[in-house]
Amino acid sequence: MKRLWLAPLPALLLFAFLRPEPTVSAPPAEKDRSPSDVALTGDGRRAVTANATSDTASLVDLAEGKLVAETRVGKRPFAVALSRDNRRALVTNWLSDSVSVLDVSPTALKPVRTFAVGDEPRGVAIAADGSQAYVALAGEDAVAVVDLRAMTVKHRIGVGDEPWHVALTPDGKRLAVGNARSRDVSVVDTKTRAVVHTVRTLGRNLRHLAIAPDGAWAYVANISERGLAATRENIDNGWVVANRLNRVSLVEEGPREAIALDERGKAVGDLDGVALSPDGKTIAVTAGGTHELLLLGQPLPFIAYGGPGDHIEPELRSNPQRLRRVPLGGRPLGVRFAPDGKTVVVANYLANAVQVVDVATGKMARTIALGGPATPSLARRGEAMFYDAGRSFNQWFSCNTCHVDGHTNGGSFDTFNDGSYGMPKKTLSLRGVARTGPWTWHGWQKDLRGGIHESMIKSMQGTEPAGEDLDALLAFFRTLDFVPSPHRNPDGSLTAAAKRGEAVFKDKACTSCHAGPDFTSPGVFTVGLESERDAYKGFNPPPLRGVYDRAPFLHDGRAKTLEEVLTRHHRPSRLTGKPDLTEAELKDLVAYLKAL
Repeated sequence: MKRLWLAPLPALLLFAFLRPEPTVSAPPAEKDRSPSDVALTGDGRRAVTANATSDTASLVDLAEGKLVAETRVGKRPFAVALSRDNRRALVTNWLSDSVSVLDVSPTALKPVRTFAVGDEPRGVAIAADGSQAYVALAGEDAVAVVDLRAMTVKHRIGVGDEPWHVALTPDGKRLAVGNARSRDVSVVDTKTRAVVHTVRTLGRNLRHLAIAPDGAWAYVANISERGLAATRENIDNGWVVANRLNRVSLVEEGPREAIALDERGKAVGDLDGVALSPDGKTIAVTAGGTHELLLLGQPLPFIAYGGPGDHIEPELRSNPQRLRRVPLGGRPLGVRFAPDGKTVVVANYLANAVQVVDVATGKMARTIALGGPATPSLARRGEAMFYDAGRSFNQWFSCNTCHVDGHTNGGSFDTFNDGSYGMPKKTLSLRGVARTGPWTWHGWQKDLRGGIHESMIKSMQGTEPAGEDLDALLAFFRTLDFVPSPHRNPDGSLTAAAKRGEAVFKDKACTSCHAGPDFTSPGVFTVGLESERDAYKGFNPPPLRGVYDRAPFLHDGRAKTLEEVLTRHHRPSRLTGKPDLTEAELKDLVAYLKAL
């Protein structure tokens, strides 16, 4: 990792005084930290990160350029927020369904309490008075309102599908919620705890939100799809996956406004973090797939109806005062402006570091290592390739764009992986992929390594991968596994309804296709959903583990719910010759499937 050690930032010089060296309580040095988010203290002197793969949070001294403290939190920490008085940090723990509360001092992070908040907590925002917080619950399509004094969830606000991040207006009256699967932004009145309006963004993969200083707009990045075949020409035209920056009104209902950020021949990939300077004149956007930071000067040519175009406007591309693309390496994610607006601080997942960038020059000012192995493992190298948009034609998208964090974004794409164009298929989850062959919807691919190769040269239209690249990606795929279902009792056992559903599952002979620990099988079956245009006949049953989190369902996403699958497309009488489900059996069987 290249480190540029420059002089401390001028605004921070007063903080560079001698003090005792703190103790860093951390996991073994060889553990990757993988920071996914960062929050800054109000004076800009320190930063706190959420470290996804080490289950820790770190405290960083930005003036002195060093790690100060590290402490354990829950499993797979995702986002972090600091209270306005800088004394408390909240870290959401995605895999353990909890939030960790930390006391923050100049030299330490002290765990206070970790408590459950709901399924798959992601983004978090703290009210100005520090009394409550708002946590996006991606697995519940809701926002949890947390009482920070009692450290309990007081309310749940229903929003769109799979909320990822939240952001509060400066006056605290509005909460913006970005919903990744329903492709919209919910605007919540924090007093009534009601959604006052919802804005469609016309794209998937909504990530961080940033609020304008006057509270009128929320800015969010996402991808846009046209649904066309993944040929090189269509990719570079922006007709397969394109990258957008949107703004939505928080004041009144209206359309989203957007700008394109891709340059033909040199796209940006996997936009994630968004931040506004204190004066609102500069927007910082991280592009994890192309390893860069975009600095955009306002005003920007946002278009509502009839736009934007497929490529960035020439007025931005040719003017460095309007757009600078700053190479950072790694996978930059969360980003925040310093209070003086002169620098931005970036959490770089693959670099295991916090990076400081000078806004005026667009140059890296400092890289602060958080710890990690000197040499990446084979699986870590594969992880870097998975998140690398440079592996696709002209760097428009990565594996992660569709298979988000090794799962699925719920979209359908027209690739040649099924032997033809014109038959789009829903993106399969990669959880458990190393042990659930054969692969592809039609089950024609018998070798996973070969399947990875096919995807890289056909779906992504990238260059021929080296053998060691395929080995590394295969090693990373072997680390992807199913997550525990939230639809079980607290001790992990089946609910009463799910136990009855298990009996129904067996009685209706569902095990003839969905068997074993992952509820799949190596066969290819004719299920009545085939098309004469299919290059391969029949379908391989995908694993049912984790099916609760894979809507929409079936190869073309035609079913919105499991109930629709079981009563319209996969009725027992059509597949196994058993009587169709009664209303009670349907309810119990769905309970069982959600528990897998």
